[in-house]
Amino acid sequence: MKRVVTCPYCFLPASLVDSAEVYGGRSYGMIWLCRYDQAWVGCHKNSPTHAPLGRLANAELRRAKQEAHAAFDPLWKGRLMSRASAYAMLAAGLGIEVKDCHIGMFDVETCRRAVEICNAKATA
Repeated sequence: MKRVVTCPYCFLPASLVDSAEVYGGRSYGMIWLCRYDQAWVGCHKNSPTHAPLGRLANAELRRAKQEAHAAFDPLWKGRLMSRASAYAMLAAGLGIEVKDCHIGMFDVETCRRAVEICNAKATA
């Protein structure tokens, strides 16, 4: 069965392409790409249907996700808390279920809120 991934900006189907197309010829695996919006998302490794790692992200959302990870990752990578505890804390702060707490699925506003929550925790 062929997977269809839709661009959240133009609502057209994305294309499954090698990431070299957006990373200057260097391949990091397959991605889903909307050429019109220059939005893309990577795929889960070893997924037979190339399951996306999250939602397609344009330049603004990619920056917001990077900022969210920059605020979130040190909480658990720096051993301030376990990774599971960090996700539980973030989910509670966002008012969402832990199972839905994936930066790859966040929109720009949720990424900004995540940065605020994580920065507050880091300075507490």
